[in-house]
Amino acid sequence: MEPRTLDHVAFWVSDREAAVDAATDRLGLHVIDRQDTFTLIGSHARHGKLTLFDADGPRDPGALKHVGLRVSSIDGPDALTLPNEIEIRLVEAPTDVEYDLDHVALYTADPEVTAEAYLDYGFVPAEPRDGIPRVEVGGAFVEFHRGDPGDSERPLLNHLAVLVDSAEDHKRDAEEVGIEVERFVDAANTVAVFVWGPDRVRIEYVEHKPSFSLT
Repeated sequence: MEPRTLDHVAFWVSDREAAVDAATDRLGLHVIDRQDTFTLIGSHARHGKLTLFDADGPRDPGALKHVGLRVSSIDGPDALTLPNEIEIRLVEAPTDVEYDLDHVALYTADPEVTAEAYLDYGFVPAEPRDGIPRVEVGGAFVEFHRGDPGDSERPLLNHLAVLVDSAEDHKRDAEEVGIEVERFVDAANTVAVFVWGPDRVRIEYVEHKPSFSLT
């Protein structure tokens, strides 16, 4: 399994428009795509994005601690909470695109063990940050904080998505090593396979079709 980049983080939200409005008003994000059941927002379609799916509320934070967005400089507060209790942290670091995904912070019972488990999903080892274990994909990170990820029927986190060259190949690879495949989706602009990761966090391996032309 060879994911290229962290493509997007998806949430279940009970008030999609409020979350979209807050993110676009307070962060350097814009609406990239809006469909009947979800809205895709980001600063650039081919870099890290956030996806907001409609769902009944309230939602349980579960495994999700926060999402970090990378900016070249921070002039004001470095954290904000969007409607639906989505916590965003700004990280000051060199970046090609402002508000690109820097990291996703997850709760897990045993951070070192979970970080090791993510290597089976194509993530690569990374140096801990402030003692927090983490893994890397294409310059972005998933970091693991000690805590209870829960087992809610209404999680806030829908899935983590990584960009791949072939979703079909990753489906085959997952099946060969015994990773549970949740579903395979052939959509208008993408092909994707969803698998269950550690702590029942869904991971999407998404392939952009040649028709992918979001802006």
